[in-house]
Amino acid sequence: MGPAELTLALERRSYTWLRALADRRSLLPPHLLMGERGEDAAFFYLRSLGYTVVGRRWRSERLPGDLDLIAWDGATLVIFEVKTRGSRGIAPAEMAVDEAKQEMLRKMASAYVRQIPALHRAGLQVRFDVISVYFDTNKPVFEHRRDAFPRFEAVWRRR
Repeated sequence: MGPAELTLALERRSYTWLRALADRRSLLPPHLLMGERGEDAAFFYLRSLGYTVVGRRWRSERLPGDLDLIAWDGATLVIFEVKTRGSRGIAPAEMAVDEAKQEMLRKMASAYVRQIPALHRAGLQVRFDVISVYFDTNKPVFEHRRDAFPRFEAVWRRR
């Protein structure tokens, strides 16, 4: 296969993948579509800040919910909750991360960390950040709240 054929094959594969993504997204309710747009924008925002993103929409087999974004900030594992709004309302978007949501995120983060080999878990620092994404205009506006709620000091069980 020559370069032209290879390029065409890659374009075809990319187009097929993007078409499938667009078709799936067209079936989503507007609020879920807005949330996905916000998570996508936050992903690229974090990459531009130098974070190493290692997970998106991570789910546990045993727990409800998901972790929107997971990234490394140096030696710290950061769990990101992304809240997206069409415009700035009376209350900031991050206010939607209440005590119950924080507890769910802690449990999910603990499940995620238990997947990491025990050798690498020792002394691991985990931080929780909230990114609010506002689509007031065509360009998203970000508010990044580091340490949005207290870190949890957990002793990771060896397995």
